[in-house]
Amino acid sequence: MRRLCLIVLVALAGAGGATARVRVAPGPTGPCSVMSRHPCAPVCDLNEHRPCVPGVDYGLGEDLRLTVESDPPQPYAMPDHDLNTIRDLFAALRACWRPPPADAARAGMELSVRFAFRRDGALIAPPRLTYVTPRTPDDVRRAYRDTVAAAFDRCAPLHFTRGLGGALAGRPIAVRYVDNRALDTPQPERKN
Repeated sequence: MRRLCLIVLVALAGAGGATARVRVAPGPTGPCSVMSRHPCAPVCDLNEHRPCVPGVDYGLGEDLRLTVESDPPQPYAMPDHDLNTIRDLFAALRACWRPPPADAARAGMELSVRFAFRRDGALIAPPRLTYVTPRTPDDVRRAYRDTVAAAFDRCAPLHFTRGLGGALAGRPIAVRYVDNRALDTPQPERKN
């Protein structure tokens, strides 16, 4: 029996030295992620005499991104149940925002915010403004910023299921608000 174990060990050690390749642990959807349930580190052979460089194509990031339009093709509706999926979350965030009235709005206006939720659906901190259409007057900028704050006052805390709350807790979310209504105000000029 000892002899058989020794033969098997020698055969395995010899086979390991013969296959000196770099392998990346397989993932179900490609590159590693915070949400992965599989090993993410490259698996390299100890007998390899070259550097171990995995051929992994990294994604854009781990944050969630959403665009909310002021005049959608179909009206946004708030889900009538606890939010259980990312799609439910996005539907809720879309339904919460109401653009400013036409007299305070600007055609083509865009603004983006970043924020994160706690496990219970409350915001960790107020949303941080990350982008506003260039050369926007202060009063228009303030009107849009106030509508975003009102959206979170109106809807937060959101009601997550336990699973979604655990998956979203602390994860950055970026929302881009676009005013695509046909307004009488001119669009801002874009500098090329």
